[in-house]
Amino acid sequence: MNTIEEKLWNYIDGTCTPVEQEAIARLIEQDEVYRKKYDELLALNLEFAMMDLDEPSMAFTYNVMETIRTENAMQPLKAAVDKRIIKGIAVFFVCTILALLVITFANVHFTGTDNVTLHLPVNIKVPNLSGFFNGPFMKWFLVFDVVLALFITDSWIRRKKTAKEV
Repeated sequence: MNTIEEKLWNYIDGTCTPVEQEAIARLIEQDEVYRKKYDELLALNLEFAMMDLDEPSMAFTYNVMETIRTENAMQPLKAAVDKRIIKGIAVFFVCTILALLVITFANVHFTGTDNVTLHLPVNIKVPNLSGFFNGPFMKWFLVFDVVLALFITDSWIRRKKTAKEV
């Protein structure tokens, strides 16, 4: 765009200063080139004013919002975990394990290099667990562990695969 057109557009739009408006008005009255260009631009401006603006369809906004919503839904939410809760749970388990170890070592008596005996109070009866490790309970436990390990491995491989695709 040359400077004549720029000046005339500013004059038509009313964005120039009053001094510039007077100067351009004089140029339009006196100069034939300015007058012809002004008439062309004025006619073009009138055509622009008569045109109907294209409006997006009624569903356009809805479609855009749905697209944004689905993009946000695909991203996993990052939940903030309070570290005090994690530390509290860790302290509880550490204290529980330490208490069990203290009780166990308090009741174990070493009588020699090869002989270790466990002296429990008389009123505590230890259940017989030998049937659990030889019977169907142990088999079902192992089957459950294998299925759980396969499930965890599968989810880990899928997560790794989707991370590569992104």
